[in-house]
Amino acid sequence: MILAQLSDTHIVAAGKLFRCPMQGTAPNDARARREFGTAPYLARAVATLNALVPRPDIAVVTGDLVDHGEPEEYEQLRHLLARLSMPVFVIPGNHDAREPLREAFRDVRYLPADGYLQYAIEDYPLRPVALDTLVPGKHGGMLCAERLGWLDAALAAQPDRPTVILMHHPPFATGITYMDNHGLDNAVGLAEIVARHPQVERILCGHLHRAIDPALCRHGRRHGAEHGAPDPAQSRRRCGDQLHLRAARLPAPCLASG
Repeated sequence: MILAQLSDTHIVAAGKLFRCPMQGTAPNDARARREFGTAPYLARAVATLNALVPRPDIAVVTGDLVDHGEPEEYEQLRHLLARLSMPVFVIPGNHDAREPLREAFRDVRYLPADGYLQYAIEDYPLRPVALDTLVPGKHGGMLCAERLGWLDAALAAQPDRPTVILMHHPPFATGITYMDNHGLDNAVGLAEIVARHPQVERILCGHLHRAIDPALCRHGRRHGAEHGAPDPAQSRRRCGDQLHLRAARLPAPCLASG
């Protein structure tokens, strides 16, 4: 089974531009803003996925689907995603708003009718389990007791199914100070749950606008993180006692915001 990940598409309403913070690599570099359209980048990604041979079985979009959580933005997002030739599953990020997102995707079967936007997909050999880390009005994310309790129960329900967890905020420190200051609250609670469920193959995240592929040991031994594009051969291997977490790569123009 092939799963394709998109993330942080930051779609804005038709005719509007996305304002992206940009910052150099030096610690004292000033942050500036650049305006550009995000829709062409998503359209190009959709076309690329459709042209892949073999084609992915499903696509996932791991949060920050739109930039302001407005209904017009979700309308534009759905128009762009409709061109995908495979089923697509979405989760919210900190730029999203639950109710407008839920309303925009009201015709899909997988989103719950109320509460957190968390779900499990049972139709494929690999089982996607989606977590909602959104805290309205906050840049960082959170996994409260209710959300983690749901995850524990969802994983316990299918202990023999290879599983991938989808979430927006990565549960690890990146070394990027600005992003780590607005990271995930209660990543330790997540790690404790995942450690009890060895069927979890990967955790796919967004938020960082960079490709980062660290490994976190389940049994107390820490492993170094690999930054940059991961080795495809390594990505296909089962990783023994390591839990791999990935942040998605985005088009080059936007490298600073989350």
